[in-house]
Amino acid sequence: MEQPSTRTPQGKARRVPPVPRPAAPVGQGRAATVRRPRSGPSTQQLRALGRLPAPRLTGLGSGVLTTAWMLGIGWLDSLAGGSSAFYGLFFLLAGTVCALWVRPADLVTAPVTAPIAFAVGAVPLAGGGDGAGAKVMGLVTLLSLNAGWLYAGTLLTALITLVRRIVLIRRRRRARLRRSQRQQPSRPPRSPRCSPAQQARSRR
Repeated sequence: MEQPSTRTPQGKARRVPPVPRPAAPVGQGRAATVRRPRSGPSTQQLRALGRLPAPRLTGLGSGVLTTAWMLGIGWLDSLAGGSSAFYGLFFLLAGTVCALWVRPADLVTAPVTAPIAFAVGAVPLAGGGDGAGAKVMGLVTLLSLNAGWLYAGTLLTALITLVRRIVLIRRRRRARLRRSQRQQPSRPPRSPRCSPAQQARSRR
């Protein structure tokens, strides 16, 4: 008896169904390109805030502002009874603001302005008689008694000014280095002294 052949004819090839492609994983594809809006401030708002000018005063402007501030504080302190701690603390604040707000070109004027503002602001607090000499002696006595606040405020102003000066010098040096690196032309790579064959021999 003849057994039926299990071979497929050569003319008829089996049709294999196409293998389905794997689906894109979660987070990829078109859905991944969609970005959710962020609740924080936009980049345009941040740039606008960065463009806002910082308060910078000239040496004369910072001196006038600090002197007027200390004169007002001295007048208020005289009305309250005359407290050296109250006047000294506000002098520290005035010296700090003067050193931070003065422009970089007039940084040297900040430590000079601070003691002058302290002396002018102490005029309403100075006691004495009706004469000018008595007023001057009362002012000298008040300054000598509050010399600690005067030195502390002046030293704080000088330290802030020195730190700002050092930071400014470092920024200028970095800017010069960047400019010099940009201006330097790109040099072509140097040719090797020996050929590739000689380099392979030396490695062996």
